[in-house]
Amino acid sequence: MAKKRVQTKAKRPQISGGEIPVVGAREPCPCGSGRRYKACHGRAAAQAVTELVQRPFEGLPGECDWVALRELVPAATAELTLKGGLPEGVPSVSLATVLPMAWPALRRDDGSVLLGLQNDTASGDISRDLADTLQQALAAQPGTPVQGRRAPADGPRLQDLLDPEGTFEPVVHPGFEFWVPDAENATPEVAASLERANAAAIPTVKLTGVDAAYWCRTPEKNHLRWVMPHPEEQLLDALARLHAAGRSSLGEGTRLVGSFRAHGLTVPVWDLPSEVGAEDVEKPAAEFAERLAAALALDTPLTPDERRARGGLTNRQVTLS
Repeated sequence: MAKKRVQTKAKRPQISGGEIPVVGAREPCPCGSGRRYKACHGRAAAQAVTELVQRPFEGLPGECDWVALRELVPAATAELTLKGGLPEGVPSVSLATVLPMAWPALRRDDGSVLLGLQNDTASGDISRDLADTLQQALAAQPGTPVQGRRAPADGPRLQDLLDPEGTFEPVVHPGFEFWVPDAENATPEVAASLERANAAAIPTVKLTGVDAAYWCRTPEKNHLRWVMPHPEEQLLDALARLHAAGRSSLGEGTRLVGSFRAHGLTVPVWDLPSEVGAEDVEKPAAEFAERLAAALALDTPLTPDERRARGGLTNRQVTLS
């Protein structure tokens, strides 16, 4: 039999302090532990990437509107205020629900930045993924779209980049013409994408009298979807009290049909007759907000009727994210 060759092992490099570089999952960890990367320092990185952040927009101005633009509104933009002001050569930074070709971000020819909100993200923290895309866009050459990537696990979040004292005022658009300064002279590729997006957009209007409430028109009926910041259990109790008392509607022919969860917040939904427009629910919504505030202030146990109403609302609740 052939003699076995003596195996020699090179001394593993020892890394003391500093950042552990990312290597292949099955490669030896650069820290010198002798374990594979995925079983050593890669484990924490993988967990940080996959762990779901329940409220990714918490702490940002207009958290409820961030959720609405992410999940409910087809075409909208909002100016973003950066900590420390805008970098040189960047006249503005705006959030957009969707960008042409589903780009994560776009640095326009004039240097302004559009950040797409409704794209798929690579990790469980939408805020970190968007912050990484925003940083790429700020450094990109004018006239360049930005592609998505997996953000570093220790990278900044939107809460680190945006001014907490800034305003967040969404502007809802009837279509996606905001994509290009001159839609008539858009490239054929962008023009085709614009046409498809406009055809699929559901007419949507933001109410002016209450926060984060959006009316929309569908072929059979209209809806009001209202993103609310209150703790879920407290809000469901309050809605159940109003529902049991027959005070949860927004007027004749309207009905509170349930709610859904989105990014850690609760979104009650009302069905509206097809003839009821956004302007028709402005006053009823403001009046409902007053009734809801009074119901939220109560801490007495629910009555049997209120518990049944709460069960009905809970059974019709859907989680979107």
